[in-house]
Amino acid sequence: MALALGVDTGGTYTDAVLIRDEQEVVASAKSLTTRADLAIGVGKAISAVLEASQIAPEQIALASLSTTLATNALVEGQGGRVALIYVGFREGDLEKHGLDEVLKGDPALVLGGGHNHSGGEVAPLDVAALEAFLETETGVSGYAVAAQFATRNPAHELEVARIITQKTSVPVTCSHHLSAKLNGPKRAVTAVLNARLIGMIDRLIGRAQDRLQDLGITAPMMVVRGDGALMSAEQARERPIETILSGPAASIVGARWLTGTENALVSDIGGTTTDVALIRDGKPAIDPAGAQVGGFRTMVEAVAMRTHGLGGDSQVHVVTEGLNGGVFLGPRRVLPVSLIATEAPEVVHAALDEQLRATSVGEHDTRFARRLPGIPSEGVGPREVVLLERLGDQVLPLGKLLRTRIEFSALNRLVDRGIVQVSGVTPSDASHVLGRLDAWDAEAAHKALELISRRRVGSGEMLAKTPEGLAQMIIDQLTEQTSLTLLEAAFAEEAGVFGRSPQELARHVLMQQGLAKHRGLVALDAALNVDVVGLGASAPSYYPAVADRLHCNMILPEHAGVANAIGAVVGRVTLRQAGTVTSPSEGRYRVHLEDGPQDFPTPDEALDLLENVLREATIQSVREAGAEDIRVLVDRDIRKAKVEGKDVFVEALVTVEASGRPRVAAG
Repeated sequence: MALALGVDTGGTYTDAVLIRDEQEVVASAKSLTTRADLAIGVGKAISAVLEASQIAPEQIALASLSTTLATNALVEGQGGRVALIYVGFREGDLEKHGLDEVLKGDPALVLGGGHNHSGGEVAPLDVAALEAFLETETGVSGYAVAAQFATRNPAHELEVARIITQKTSVPVTCSHHLSAKLNGPKRAVTAVLNARLIGMIDRLIGRAQDRLQDLGITAPMMVVRGDGALMSAEQARERPIETILSGPAASIVGARWLTGTENALVSDIGGTTTDVALIRDGKPAIDPAGAQVGGFRTMVEAVAMRTHGLGGDSQVHVVTEGLNGGVFLGPRRVLPVSLIATEAPEVVHAALDEQLRATSVGEHDTRFARRLPGIPSEGVGPREVVLLERLGDQVLPLGKLLRTRIEFSALNRLVDRGIVQVSGVTPSDASHVLGRLDAWDAEAAHKALELISRRRVGSGEMLAKTPEGLAQMIIDQLTEQTSLTLLEAAFAEEAGVFGRSPQELARHVLMQQGLAKHRGLVALDAALNVDVVGLGASAPSYYPAVADRLHCNMILPEHAGVANAIGAVVGRVTLRQAGTVTSPSEGRYRVHLEDGPQDFPTPDEALDLLENVLREATIQSVREAGAEDIRVLVDRDIRKAKVEGKDVFVEALVTVEASGRPRVAAG
């Protein structure tokens, strides 16, 4: 009987689960995610599930990993320093196309070259400018290359990549390898994000494979893609962007497997994000526009997921304006005070006690910082270097770490790079104060919430009278923001019905009054008219209140806390490749291939060649990804136009999909 191991590395916990014959959960376990070296948490979770099941490591026939690492990194603005080589565009296009925003100060070179819609060269590649740029830029962890109409002729992208590889040892991402669709700027965004993630995902997969070997597990390792399908670990290392929404996609697959539901919203609450997606007719809905994470729209095919910076470890922000004030949550994840207190109890409690004795609440009270070991800090500025030297390898209160206001910006940059973590009050701390959670240091959480409750609001009164009162305020805000997230997801599916944005509709006064069951001269009733599957370890704690707020049926399945890990091993290996045939002139049909365009006298000859090339490449790739019993589906989207009453070929998109069951190790 085949035993499969699923592992999910979340922002706070790493989950492991063993499944027999894709039908029975044998055992599950959790371990704290170790951000400095994720493989430590992976190893602990696997060891725990092996111990719980009393199963020998050599009995495991397949291992699969889903991860929120890429998603969280993009939501939180983290990742390595990259450089973009933008071929065939103009200098002003970086700002015009929004690439300045995605680069966040990282270097870019706008290079002469590029091709036209038919694949013809419009200008020679400026090799001299590229070589000069490579000599001056240092501290780059990945290069992204995006050329004009590269999907019609990738020659310039390939040549740039060859030169970079020849002159540096840095990984290169070509945009045409990530998508066969037009829209150079969007491909450039996708390539930049891929390059930013390469080092991070490579370290995770490499260390995870090492831990499997150390534990005696020799089974092949797979990784979950953003559409819920599986890919080989080697493919994930090359195209880490495809793992964005990996964890959420696995949760959708897991939710379907756990509940058998045909139509439902799935809401998965983790430490960093809440991810909401739709199961329609038993399948996860795919986003036709490409995955959007962290404010950036990519060309990655993934589940239609709305990812919000809202989770158990979301930072609590105090609102002091208005007579009563309040709180709101996220989008940044911070270390809960109750968690960092378990790691440095003397430092944390001494600082909190000192802050409680003060006559007023300080700006940085309840907040601490620590450096993550093993994360490279190349390319950071002088102010950041000073902070890192001051911090060393200890936990420090922010009040002692920061000496000027300008250093706060430097600290934020270190947090964005994932070099430093900061702590603060979170819903997890509130749950400790209310007795809903006892995993960490409840006393530290109580002290931190007492400090925050003393903040003064517009009326001059304290934000809350007791730490328990503040804790309930935080949990109520989590309920409210989760409810809005679900409403937005539901309205997004019905965007054409109401003609307004999902955000506006979810917050509309009539919607809110309907949920409150307003009764006056007008009676208003509103409810979420679809089941919700609540996932995540904290879902049973938080989501019943969400169901009450939205008047909907909430399904909280057994093993909801490890649904991502379950989804990691019950999916299929699926790969898709697409190509284009155009007609640059009458009687010429051009196939756009990796090694350049080829022309044919008839559309059928062109389409047949393209289909054969794609079929061979896709089957080879899915086999290399570890699939067997491979099935192939081909789609030809042929676009024609009416000219003088006749149908005239314009262009065609051929998509080949190959899928199969993961190949398991021989027992």
